[in-house]
Amino acid sequence: MQLIKNAKILKNHELVTRDVLIDDKVIIQVAENIELLGDVFDAKGAFLSAGLVDVHVHFREPGFDYKETIASGSKAAANGGFTTVIAMPNLNPVPDTPERLSEQIKLNKRHGVIHVEQYGAVSPDLVSHQVSDMVGMSSVGAVAFSNDGKGVQTADTMLQGMMLAARADRPLAAHLEDESLRHEGVINAGGQADKLGLPGITGLAESSQLARDLVLAKATGVHYHVAHISTQTSVALVRMAKAEGVHVTAEVSPHHLLLSDTDIHEDNAQFKMNPPLRGQVDRQALIAGLLDGTIDMIATDHAPHGTSEKAQSFKSAPFGITGIETSFQLLYTHLVRSGVMTLETLIQRMVVAPVQAFKLRAPTSIQAGEKADLALFDLENSYQIQTTEFKSKGKNSPFIGWQVYGKTIATWVDGKIVAQ
Repeated sequence: MQLIKNAKILKNHELVTRDVLIDDKVIIQVAENIELLGDVFDAKGAFLSAGLVDVHVHFREPGFDYKETIASGSKAAANGGFTTVIAMPNLNPVPDTPERLSEQIKLNKRHGVIHVEQYGAVSPDLVSHQVSDMVGMSSVGAVAFSNDGKGVQTADTMLQGMMLAARADRPLAAHLEDESLRHEGVINAGGQADKLGLPGITGLAESSQLARDLVLAKATGVHYHVAHISTQTSVALVRMAKAEGVHVTAEVSPHHLLLSDTDIHEDNAQFKMNPPLRGQVDRQALIAGLLDGTIDMIATDHAPHGTSEKAQSFKSAPFGITGIETSFQLLYTHLVRSGVMTLETLIQRMVVAPVQAFKLRAPTSIQAGEKADLALFDLENSYQIQTTEFKSKGKNSPFIGWQVYGKTIATWVDGKIVAQ
């Protein structure tokens, strides 16, 4: 048994002090005072939550181990307070058959210090116009499907994929990018792109493909999930589709909530991600959509790269930033402490909504009978984000040097401490 003493937990919309007793991977008691001789962890008034859940991470193994591995990525996740993640399939080999998917799941279990669930690929090698054996992959453990990193370019491929995902009763998560509208862009199209002399990516590359997909999703009844939504138009489209009864959910990444293209003052590839940072109007629309429930959840799109890769110019560096070690901390500091949203809403978007939408076997609250996947955060003291504290191999973040609250004190998975 292990006892966590003096933790603050959310109960009836407020923070209360409770002790939490764990035995055999499960919470067995939550009370104002529990006594235990032996294994006691004093939380000293820190905030204890069900472990955070991220439905969009890149752990890079196999194929790109120099960027990240399952071991380093899952340790980074634990360092950020996450206990369950879903890993994207843009790997080498791509998990696009039941056999490859099964091998990937074994790798995740062997090397992950947290629960690492797995996406299967919608298409072979992510780019084929054919569709994968999604029903077969769901039977061996795929929790969802995506071609993340590549937009599905033809409507027929997306339609066939949706029909199979619906048959398998799994979400289909879409990276929205019409390549005919991208024009080799690397930054949001607009004034900042012009000022820096960089080719822009119009928001239409995202929203036009989203409009297509929402029509197809309504026709097929699939659970359609919008990855890293980034534009005002996209938020409006999802809001309208939900009102019409389309089974659609959406995620937003912390960087799109906290930054806009006006924060890019020079050719600095730490600010290069796909979709790109959009305008201030888009950023405000994302926050409004997150608050009113149009956007269901927050997902980091944790995308580590080698240091030399991100040291290149905007034009040649790869897209993507790390995020899993700083997301709760940044959002708590800039959205909760500033009064934009409550801590309860943040936890709803980072724990409850992803678990419910993706039907994950993860706890959503702290009560007897729930799995002991937990995270403890210091909400009172600030610290500076520094790469020296990252467990990820990737150090590519535009948030280095930011002062934040919410440092992860400890993370438990199946009742055992995996980060402290």
